[in-house]
Amino acid sequence: MSHHNNIYQQEELDSYRDGGGGYGYQAEYPYQEEDAASDATEGHDEEDQMYEGEYQGIPHPDEVKAAQRAARSKARTAGDIASELEELSQQYEDIMEDCGHGRFQWTLFMVLGLALMADGVECFVVAFVLPSAEKDLCLSNAEKGMLGLTVFLSMMVGAFVWGGLADKVGRRRCLIVALAINCVSAFLSSFAQGYGFFLFFRLLSGIGIGGTVPIVYSYFSEFLQMDKRGEHLSWLCMFWMIGGIYASFTAWGIIPRYGWGFSMGTEFQFHSWRVFVLVAALPAIASLVGLTFMPESPRFLLENAKHDEAWMILKQVHDTNWRAKGQPEKVFTVTHIKAPKTAEDEFIEIQSATGTPVQRWAVRSLALCKLVLRNVASLLSAELRFATLFMAVIWFCMAFSYYGLSVWFPDMIKHLQYEEYQSKVKVFHKERVENFHFNFSLENQIHKEGEYVHDKFINIEMKSVKFEDSLFEDCHFEDITSTDTVFENCTIRSTVFYNTDLWEEKFIDCKMENSTFSNNKHGCHLDTVEENDVLIYLVSFLGSLAVLPGNILSALSMERIGRVKIIGGSMLTSAGCTFLLFLSSSPSAIIALQCLFCGVSAAAWNGIEVVTVELYPASKRATAFGVLNALCKLAAVLGSSVFSGFVGVTKAVPILLSFAALVSGGLVALKLPDTREKILQ
Repeated sequence: MSHHNNIYQQEELDSYRDGGGGYGYQAEYPYQEEDAASDATEGHDEEDQMYEGEYQGIPHPDEVKAAQRAARSKARTAGDIASELEELSQQYEDIMEDCGHGRFQWTLFMVLGLALMADGVECFVVAFVLPSAEKDLCLSNAEKGMLGLTVFLSMMVGAFVWGGLADKVGRRRCLIVALAINCVSAFLSSFAQGYGFFLFFRLLSGIGIGGTVPIVYSYFSEFLQMDKRGEHLSWLCMFWMIGGIYASFTAWGIIPRYGWGFSMGTEFQFHSWRVFVLVAALPAIASLVGLTFMPESPRFLLENAKHDEAWMILKQVHDTNWRAKGQPEKVFTVTHIKAPKTAEDEFIEIQSATGTPVQRWAVRSLALCKLVLRNVASLLSAELRFATLFMAVIWFCMAFSYYGLSVWFPDMIKHLQYEEYQSKVKVFHKERVENFHFNFSLENQIHKEGEYVHDKFINIEMKSVKFEDSLFEDCHFEDITSTDTVFENCTIRSTVFYNTDLWEEKFIDCKMENSTFSNNKHGCHLDTVEENDVLIYLVSFLGSLAVLPGNILSALSMERIGRVKIIGGSMLTSAGCTFLLFLSSSPSAIIALQCLFCGVSAAAWNGIEVVTVELYPASKRATAFGVLNALCKLAAVLGSSVFSGFVGVTKAVPILLSFAALVSGGLVALKLPDTREKILQ
């Protein structure tokens, strides 16, 4: 390093130490070589390496960082800070730079990543188990729709509730309770034998997991220094994609294995799809265990005037990182941190000191609800109003298009497959079959005006078979399993149905003459072929995997290009991708376009989540994230409902709707402020 640069660095550090009066750094602050170890790589020594920009006159990043700290210190000394909270923000940033980025952050990264992974898994669980569960639980179309709707509605409620509570009760505490509710409810739902209990437990599971996204990003961001924040929050987003891959792989490996279950008589059945529900809860369980070893956010503690606890945690972060880098001699030199006390804290303390325990709990709960609602209302205050409205438009537009098309893609593929299947239907007209033994399955057939006399249909499967205006006389049906099979306007005379699933609703406007039904199959049965088409797993897997390139590129460019340009550019590019859907006419083309759309959208999602964290102060961060994430889930419900209604009708409406939403959101995103160099408030 040149002599000039060394002098510059020493002067700035001296200025920081001398000008930081009142901010708790010890007078004997030991001079620490800023390039002694990398913030990102443990145990790596850079002293023997030459900084590559030295000969071009480019300042070393550590020199830039020291200059920024000196400027913040001078601003504090000159009294330019507008409020105590801004003082705390600037001092906290200095402390996080001293702590560095190392083992502690990577450990927390893994623990919180598993929680985010659990959220990704939750979005797929019901979609994967529904084809099997609808037979196992005898679900009607309305009940299936309600079950799918429950996932997003419950997550919407969870995001709002847990996001608001996390700003008042604590990030870690709320996340532990939310994950515990999710784990217990998921476990109980796998054993629920009736639709009502299954729906109830999945509702609770969604409410629990709904809190992960707003809390995880708020929690992790408060352990990151400014120049690491955008990149590492983007890497964290990758766990949502890993959750989709995990869900797809485990569903494909478990659900079709019908031997992976057991039964206790006819009242209790535990099929393989229930095993998958248990396995899907493993990421949440792992994250819950890991969180028990993690501390609360020190920034939250400082906002709530808990100075001593925050100091201990910051010291733990500092010591953990520098010890892992082989420099245990580095001392945490902070002795005092600014911790403003708010009127809200005093209010709770006064109320909690009166009355009986029940009364204190009631008063505290009521006060907490009021504080949460007041915090939500404050998002529309003068200083936050435009940021909240802009972010609400961006979140809604992105979620409406993304989740709407995520439903439309697989439904459209199924529709194209169904059309191809229908084009191969075999039609039999006015056939007469007498004294024949049907011992082979019937599939994709239409029989019109046929006559079947003294025929036997024994131990066969009927799939997508329709009999119209036909006569069955002296026939025998035994051990029949049917799917999408109907008898319409037929005459059935002197015919026996034994141990079949041909119920009344499968005979439409039919005339029964001296026919008998005995030992009919009761309840619903699992169709080992129909509901386990590998396509549903493949489409979800490829869609999740396609997010990887977008995640990597956005993480690497988040600090270089900026959040605003990434959001706006990605949303406008995604809008362009939707027009290519007009050219799609085969399942393979739709899958390819889905991968392209998901990959580009991932960058937009990363930018949106980073900006949401950075726009709001610590006291409102999780609340704002929870409100916006709840709006996202509402948009997901609307998008999936609207888009699915046009499958098989027209492609134009879903494409134009998604295009309009993405363009609108992208243009609004370009109006957002750049938060790259902004200290976390």
